[in-house]
Amino acid sequence: MANRRNFLKASLLGASAMAVGGKVLAAGADAPAKSGKRMPRVISTWDFGVPANLAAWQVLASHGHALDAVEKGVQVPEADLKNHSVGRAGYPDRDGHVSLDASIMDADGRCGAVAALENIAHPISVARRVMERTPHVLLVGEGALQFAVEQGFKKEKLLTPESEAAWKEWQKTAHYQPVANSEVRDYGKKPDATLGLPGGKDNHDTIGMLAIDEHGRLAGACTTSGMAWKLRGRVGDSPIIGAGLYVDGEVGAATSTGVGEEVIRNVGSFLVVELMRQGRSPQQACEEAVMRIVKRRPNMKDLQVGFIAMNREGEIGAYAIQSGFSYAVCDAGKQDALFASKSVY
Repeated sequence: MANRRNFLKASLLGASAMAVGGKVLAAGADAPAKSGKRMPRVISTWDFGVPANLAAWQVLASHGHALDAVEKGVQVPEADLKNHSVGRAGYPDRDGHVSLDASIMDADGRCGAVAALENIAHPISVARRVMERTPHVLLVGEGALQFAVEQGFKKEKLLTPESEAAWKEWQKTAHYQPVANSEVRDYGKKPDATLGLPGGKDNHDTIGMLAIDEHGRLAGACTTSGMAWKLRGRVGDSPIIGAGLYVDGEVGAATSTGVGEEVIRNVGSFLVVELMRQGRSPQQACEEAVMRIVKRRPNMKDLQVGFIAMNREGEIGAYAIQSGFSYAVCDAGKQDALFASKSVY
């Protein structure tokens, strides 16, 4: 199987188009949209957003709530044993522990999150329980695990044999270096001495999903296993409300992917939504948020941050620092569309 990064690079050449299901679609936000309101609709990050969107669409097409849709949607990559950056098959930290982060947010400002959660396969559902059954927003570590078990979630070993083998291979060099776009599922068996990874550049990725239902209700979810080989206890932007995810039912929603530390420093998703509040389109808001990061950190040329956004009309936007970032869109017109995001470099 050709790896995603090479596929996307090829897709971005020339007219910057991407082939999906035999059909060539122009790159750029909202390329398939028709005029007028776009609802229900769901958008998510990366190529694994396609099957995630399909699961979310089952809820939306059945007149369901956007919040239920995003939870169900991101559970798909959380359960995918071939996805080493989200959920139960995620790569571990440098000490061999798989820890997961997730957040979920509704249009009315209700939100919940968990960070550094171990031994639970679906952190997004624990995050929703935090939102609905506690007065808190964020639970972490052992406390998050205790809460999950009390809520009936099953403890299980998350370190899969494949992830454990990759971790042992990494230990031969113990070299840690985030890269622009991870190759989540398509790494080979030959070690990559430069990056310390098994034949690929798999280091970080996230599934971020935004949805609007037929009643115009917005919701968002974000879940990840974080950077591979991270320091134990490291938490990125995904479970941080305002950084990895933000939803305002009166304006719109945004979520991010990439190097979480840079998103946190700029409160990225909140910034995108606030820019939309000031009158920017989702595309303009994503672009301005990315450019603020680039302006402050010129050395980001070798790292990746990307945003997707949706306003209350269902219009969408996407932008990233590096080429290679893809996003999936699902609505009544098409359920398996994948696009190459516009980018700075």
